[in-house]
Amino acid sequence: MNFIETRGNDGQHPEKVSFSQAILSPISSFGGIYSPESLPNLGEGFLNKHLDSSYKTLAKGVLEAFEIDIEPATIDKALALYDQFDDPANPVPVVKVLDDLFVSELYHGPTRAFKDMALQPFGVVLSSIAQQRNENYLILAATSGDTGPATLETFKNKDNVRVACMYPVGGTSDVQRLQMVTEDASNLKVIGVKGDFDDTQNALKSLLASQSFNDKLKEKNISLSAANSVNFGRIIFQTIYHIHSYLELVRQKAINMGEKVYLNVPSGNFGNALGGYYAMKMGLPVEKILIASNNNNILTQLIKTGAYDLRTLAVVPTTSPAMDILKSSNIERILFDLFGKARTKELMKQLDTEKNYQLTDNELEQIQNIFAADFCNDDEGKTYIKNTFANGYLMDPHTATCFKAYETCRDKPLKTIVYSTAEWTKFSPVIANALTGEVDAHDIDALKSIAKEADIKIPAMINELFDKEITQKSIIEKDAIEEEILSFL
Repeated sequence: MNFIETRGNDGQHPEKVSFSQAILSPISSFGGIYSPESLPNLGEGFLNKHLDSSYKTLAKGVLEAFEIDIEPATIDKALALYDQFDDPANPVPVVKVLDDLFVSELYHGPTRAFKDMALQPFGVVLSSIAQQRNENYLILAATSGDTGPATLETFKNKDNVRVACMYPVGGTSDVQRLQMVTEDASNLKVIGVKGDFDDTQNALKSLLASQSFNDKLKEKNISLSAANSVNFGRIIFQTIYHIHSYLELVRQKAINMGEKVYLNVPSGNFGNALGGYYAMKMGLPVEKILIASNNNNILTQLIKTGAYDLRTLAVVPTTSPAMDILKSSNIERILFDLFGKARTKELMKQLDTEKNYQLTDNELEQIQNIFAADFCNDDEGKTYIKNTFANGYLMDPHTATCFKAYETCRDKPLKTIVYSTAEWTKFSPVIANALTGEVDAHDIDALKSIAKEADIKIPAMINELFDKEITQKSIIEKDAIEEEILSFL
């Protein structure tokens, strides 16, 4: 399968690339990204074939359907990492919470967040390609809290790969920060940036597209790639758990094969939702994809009105910080898939230069045929956490935003799959406050409070963080990022 450019070709890039080329060099002409030229058919025949498959077998079936140019042995090695999740036989449990609401728990990997689902195998694939080619790569990552730990975990001590990971100072939970700043592998660099996630993501995209930065890396015999969801290597693995979650509902006899469901996704950079969109296009029986936001509700604005308007907006800190994002990278792939490269280039250029764009009525109708959206404020989220815990289920504040969309965005009585993107341990002060009203300044106090309240143990990999040495101490202004990375190299 080939991958093509979302904004058309500038004459400097190849018009089509292989999967391996797309993940090694994820930025295309005019600052665009890569999308699949076509999608495989994974309809009812494929679903029936994999009804009793393990997660790894399903994943391999999806990757084979994409016909990616990665050796089978490398794919097997990458997918074997799911054996290290909490339950190797079921790395993604799907739990019934309400009669028609099921939670797909994507956080049972090493960093307790859904980014492990894609980044664990992605790290093996990318580093294997680099070693096969005898090339050296710098992997850039910008994180609102979960991409960073998952990227560092998957690439630490990997040959031919170094990582520079940027996070917004004060914009993550204590646990997320500690997962990053206690990493001590020599090929990892963690950079605290005085700004918000959009500042770090803008820096990532700018560096990926910068000829001068790439030239400086070439002098060091280093090529540049990225671990954010601008890289399709992330997205391809994120399509799989949508298919798995649907099959789980069939296996649990909650639905019949072919019955449509709602996918309900907490959304920031839109990679998780994009995986659901591709699964839907490939044949998964989906009625609509419900997009849940927090007070940074730019996606709600887009899906309800067709306007993407950043002119008067700034990122608002919320209790669901991984979604504190205003420029959602993967919206570009939706625009490209629906409206083509010329329109996508026009809209993205307008967003870059004028900080807004407006879809036509016809374009908005196409968006609304696929997506519905709403946002959940902090107080509403804490109420959902408290009420759902009273009914026997403990969830994090990102998952909680989906319960608002579940109530407001469905127009048919169909089963709903909510995607839980993080374990309760990642955002414990918010959850403790929701459950007991207490206000904890530090995660460790909140963790102990929740563990007592819910009669559960704090996972060892979280508990150990608070005794680890801080090894990554860089905190810089956003205009010093390039210099800091070059100094690391």
